[in-house]
Amino acid sequence: MSLPTELLERPHLYIKGAWVPAASGRPGIDVDDPSTGTRLGGVADAGPADAIRAVDAAADALPAWSATSPRERAEILRECFAVMMRNRDTLAGLMRAENGKTLADALGEVDYAAEFFRWFSEEAVRIGGDLRLAPSGANRILVQQQPVGVSLLITPWNFPAAMATRKLAPALAAGCTTVLKPSELTPLTAYLVAELMTEAGVPPGVVNVITSTENPVVVAGMLHDPRVRKLSFTGSTAVGRLLLAQAADQIVSCSMELGGNAPFIVLPDADVEQAVDGLMVAKMRNGGQACTAANRVYAHAAVRDRVVAELSRRMGELVVGTTCAPVITAAARDRIVSLVGGAVRGGASVVTGGRSADRPGWYVEPTVVDATPPGSEMMRTEIFGPVAAVAAFTDVDEVVAAANATPYGLAAYVYTGDLRAGLALADRIEAGMVAVNRGLVSDPAAPFGGVKQSGLGREGGRHGIEEFLETKYVAVAW
Repeated sequence: MSLPTELLERPHLYIKGAWVPAASGRPGIDVDDPSTGTRLGGVADAGPADAIRAVDAAADALPAWSATSPRERAEILRECFAVMMRNRDTLAGLMRAENGKTLADALGEVDYAAEFFRWFSEEAVRIGGDLRLAPSGANRILVQQQPVGVSLLITPWNFPAAMATRKLAPALAAGCTTVLKPSELTPLTAYLVAELMTEAGVPPGVVNVITSTENPVVVAGMLHDPRVRKLSFTGSTAVGRLLLAQAADQIVSCSMELGGNAPFIVLPDADVEQAVDGLMVAKMRNGGQACTAANRVYAHAAVRDRVVAELSRRMGELVVGTTCAPVITAAARDRIVSLVGGAVRGGASVVTGGRSADRPGWYVEPTVVDATPPGSEMMRTEIFGPVAAVAAFTDVDEVVAAANATPYGLAAYVYTGDLRAGLALADRIEAGMVAVNRGLVSDPAAPFGGVKQSGLGREGGRHGIEEFLETKYVAVAW
């Protein structure tokens, strides 16, 4: 679809419900189309002073927004859902352009992203509290939950709508105001989402959006502003460590959704076709560029050959540029191809694909690598692309040890014909989320998050709003 220029060229920042020029005076940031490798549009480049302007706006808006009734916040969020769905095609088209998604993935993301507004519109009116008599009988214990305050939300490039709404919706439902800093690789969607939220009735200053190439300085300035009381970050574990260290100076509350290295385990009694159905979803959603993507495929020796054959057939049927999306940058493409080469040098074999595609844009052929050595870099790091690495196992203890032999613990997948065995295996896997006989683990109504170095806290479900609430205890005598 043809997109209007005003959606592609954003020379200003979105602060206090209005478009304002960046005080940094720097040239804007180019946004490229991964499917062609050419410039798509551009956004403003904020400096430290611009970031503080955004914090000013959020701080000014906080008293009035936090004082609104839960029902009023709920109705506005419900309208955000409606407005987003009315603009479904435009949002999907914009994400296809700046992220390279397939049409199916882009439309699916809009639906998923909008659902966070609907879910948290319902959670806004269910913020809890408690009133009890103290054991001594001397007073009542009144416990209430209040918004944590100005919240800094930092989102990645791979799901530019859903990663924004997954943070914005619970923050606003709790009564917080926000500064959203999307990735400079895919910022256009975030700016459109903010516009649509204003159209839905979100007051000025409640949602502010800035983009910058000076991220370390800009973010550090906001984290050291005493008015910023919450950081919610989705991105790499390496960056998460740096942000946690910075947040410690002001003791800022942190939610972290970090890297993953998800195992996909196929037990010997699994239905192989169903398992590969799920694997194609878990591996190829967003072209493999998801923190929940199946990264290491462990197939029992009894079914391994069938899994590899069926997976290779399905991957080979994907069409580069149509049903297989590009990766986000040329550097990402080259890194993925290098990972495949390293695995082959270590003894693995490429069954299908294995190269960058010979066409414009940043494409990698859908690839299956068999007999991947356990110590290879491909098994230790996130692939973040359309490459499935397969290894065989012979017993459950062996595969549990392999699955857990990573500092990450975000998601895992298990396929089996025996639900009891699947749930028993899920209990032993060190991950915040385990999908049993299902290739999709994300759901706005479920708590999303990891253990170990995959993060802190949860997004989605009833847990998501709790990340933006503080508990206050009042001792009352009457």
